[in-house]
Amino acid sequence: MGHHNNWAQQERQALADLLAELGPNHPTLCEGWTTGDLAAHLIVRERRPDAALGIMVTALSSHTKNVMNSTKSLPWTEIVDQVRQGPPQWNPFAIPAIDAAANTLEYFVHHEDIRRTMDGWQPRVLDADFEALLWSRLKAMAPLMWRKAKVGVTLHSGTRHIIAKKNPQEPRVVAKGAVGELVLKSYGRKACVLEVLGEPEAIESFNATPLGL
Repeated sequence: MGHHNNWAQQERQALADLLAELGPNHPTLCEGWTTGDLAAHLIVRERRPDAALGIMVTALSSHTKNVMNSTKSLPWTEIVDQVRQGPPQWNPFAIPAIDAAANTLEYFVHHEDIRRTMDGWQPRVLDADFEALLWSRLKAMAPLMWRKAKVGVTLHSGTRHIIAKKNPQEPRVVAKGAVGELVLKSYGRKACVLEVLGEPEAIESFNATPLGL
């Protein structure tokens, strides 16, 4: 992956195209968020470090809400442009390697959050290089994402696997599927195409795991 494509950039453009097409009031897979909310989240995350902190720290969240609301009041074409342009120059996210590391998963997931509200959606067939990058990010994140699981969790894609939660005594679940589907599942999205193997109670517990950071 020497010259690697900037996949974060590619997902960002595709996401911006969908936003432009659907407008600000389309539903997304993010609970209670419209396309307008999702776009504002992406802009605040990259352009307003003072408010982005509030996404992590609840004490600051009213400030974050105000910034999100003022962002949402911009004309839709301007919002879409800001998403399309990505991080401003002063932001470390503007450095391609950091952008790729920090944003590839985020933009892939949010692109699918919008795609998968459309009728007749199917998983995309992803470029092998892109899958390899998603896999390496997932490998780094999975133990954090699945830390609350009450069963052992193994994520399987082709010949690759990740032990997302070690649990030798307890029942274990194996989730098998394309890398992108495992990423979406690990981010708590229900709209994904996976084969899940294990005892019925274990699968129920796996599906009920509170996910995310």
